[in-house]
Amino acid sequence: MTDLAMPTSFAGFRAALTGASDPSAAARLAARTRNDSLTKPPGALGRLEELAIWYAAWRDDPRPRIANAQALVFAGNHGITAQGVSAFPADVTAQMVVNFQAGGAAINQLCDLAGAALSVHALDLDRPTSDFTQGPAMTAQDCMAALATGWDAVDPGADLLVTGEMGIGNTTSAAAIALALFGGAAADWTGRGTGVDDAGLAVKTAVVEAGLAANPTARYDPLEALRCLGGREIAAMAGAIARARLLGIPVILDGFICCVAAACLHQAAPGALDHAVAGHVSAEQAHGRVLEHIGKDPILHLGMRLGEGSGAALAVQVLKGALACHSGMASFAEAGVSGG
Repeated sequence: MTDLAMPTSFAGFRAALTGASDPSAAARLAARTRNDSLTKPPGALGRLEELAIWYAAWRDDPRPRIANAQALVFAGNHGITAQGVSAFPADVTAQMVVNFQAGGAAINQLCDLAGAALSVHALDLDRPTSDFTQGPAMTAQDCMAALATGWDAVDPGADLLVTGEMGIGNTTSAAAIALALFGGAAADWTGRGTGVDDAGLAVKTAVVEAGLAANPTARYDPLEALRCLGGREIAAMAGAIARARLLGIPVILDGFICCVAAACLHQAAPGALDHAVAGHVSAEQAHGRVLEHIGKDPILHLGMRLGEGSGAALAVQVLKGALACHSGMASFAEAGVSGG
């Protein structure tokens, strides 16, 4: 795979995605051939077999293991929180960043269990994005800077990437982006997030509607939707997922907000998410609908709605299980078992 410096414009960013290399056809064929020779009935491991072959193709290795998983959590603050779209105050973003850094959050525990190196990146928390009901959330310069933060955070030596987020108000931002990308009504994409009541949900829905009215160009360009309606942490996730695509690093997507960030790439360039699988489908009501639009079948369905990359980090264990079987099992010939 060919790595590139972070592009300096939306046009360059889109061109980099469009020009990204495909996975190794030779490794895919060799992995499929190996899978067919293992000591099990054909298809007996179900989706684990598909996951192992997918991973092998992207790593150009027919018998791979995960040795250097990376998890990135990005944090950003949103101007729309002043409108009462969250059950928690904006101060919680910075407080949770401290918790991540101290090792006290769910994502810390799940990364430790998965053997994934976790780093946390706070993006200008003292400078929230603008209230997108009054105009664009970010300037082009701010959005490109956030994309670059994610791009530069990816370890080129990683062999798996998980991206997560923290940002009070970001389910509202993600809902507005989803509405811009996929259409429908604001209520189709707006959920309870951190746990708002019915009145809070009505406020969120109205804010999403107002955001699209104030930023009509967001409907026509996914990167413009990211700029006008997104947050810095959402753009950073998009930047990281894009860099992983160029490097051939497989990605496990997390929840609603992460998948909306990924959807901006999906809409910007065909095949931009071929290196990604969905770790889970969350309890946020629109997440499943986003997964349908980007063509991803979730690995887990556990009713989680935490964010932070937690669902994706948990799914790392499933992928490791798939690769342990694929790369470690004996073939019929090796085991001296009849039937291969």
